[in-house]
Amino acid sequence: MTSEYHAMLIKVCIVQKRDTEKMYAMKYMNKQQCIERDEVRNVYSFQDEEDMFMVVDLLLGGDLRYHLQQNVQFSEDTVRLYICEMALALDYLRGQHIIHRDVKPDNILLDEQGHAHLTDFNIATIIRDGERATALAGTKPYMAPEIFHSFLSGGTGYSFEVDWWSLGIMAYELLRGWRPYDIHSNNPVESLVQLFSTVSVQYSSAWSREMVGLLRKLLTVNPEHRFSCLAHIQASAHLAGVVWSEVCEKRVEPGFVPNENDYLQECLEAIQQDFVIFNREKLKRSQEQPSESVSASETPEEAEAEPLHMCSSVCSSGSS
Repeated sequence: MTSEYHAMLIKVCIVQKRDTEKMYAMKYMNKQQCIERDEVRNVYSFQDEEDMFMVVDLLLGGDLRYHLQQNVQFSEDTVRLYICEMALALDYLRGQHIIHRDVKPDNILLDEQGHAHLTDFNIATIIRDGERATALAGTKPYMAPEIFHSFLSGGTGYSFEVDWWSLGIMAYELLRGWRPYDIHSNNPVESLVQLFSTVSVQYSSAWSREMVGLLRKLLTVNPEHRFSCLAHIQASAHLAGVVWSEVCEKRVEPGFVPNENDYLQECLEAIQQDFVIFNREKLKRSQEQPSESVSASETPEEAEAEPLHMCSSVCSSGSS
């Protein structure tokens, strides 16, 4: 399944945990759709009568795709920090035997301080020791060459290295404004296999030698020679000045901080609209069975006018 198709099936609203009053984002999807697509184990953590839910951190800094579309000029220092933060994320996933398979600007969200977070595990897969993935899954412009080779030849498959290739593609795109390979969703797999064997990546002369060296290691076609684990990154001379303990604790100040008066306001308005829609749907379903979150003195219209309390009651027993 492609990530774009999966995203069409999921809705998101904002919720509040009652004991801490902290705000979260809550994804939800119709239970029957989850069952039909065998998504229950991979995606969701709790349920009610009709929907499956997952509560995640509320990140209001926007995704990197949005900021690219706003023509943000990312500096080398900023992109270097993103690479380091994503390296820590991918290292954690590897420890959990997870291949993300869809690392791209759309799935990297910034918090309000500008730190990067990897999201949307819709097409992630779990592989145990010695196993290899074989499915043609991901977003084509960011998919590693071995995924296409495996699909065509039925060879040994692929592993965690594919996420590091995607990270290299994304880092290149953030720095230059376009990707190193001219690949689109409608390109035949056969043509892509040929492309990787004939086209060389062109690096900007304006980039530092350290950045070019790092990108070359991430964008190595042969996965056996590619940077593909945290140890590779940490031992690299290209990131010699990085203090990893500070990166891990988010004590390195990002070079780009989202504009509170622009994107954040737009984001909050969109969330508020989703908020009302979610409560309207839930209210309609529960009208015949009064919910504890609506008191006897409240009319349905009054309950809907206070979406925060109504929505938070849905997941008050869920973990944060």
